[in-house]
Amino acid sequence: MTQRETKRPETFQKPDYWTNTPPPKPKAPEPTEDPQGLSPTRYGDWVKDGIAVDF
Repeated sequence: MTQRETKRPETFQKPDYWTNTPPPKPKAPEPTEDPQGLSPTRYGDWVKDGIAVDF
């Protein structure tokens, strides 16, 4: 097994767009009411003509 490089070469220059700031935290999803009952994207079932269709 060969050893993996753990350091960048001395000639490496970081691009201007690289930053050390962490990415922003995602916002919590806002709950919305589903007018037709349970959300098919959450439960994986779609109802068509009274028949549940699962993909």
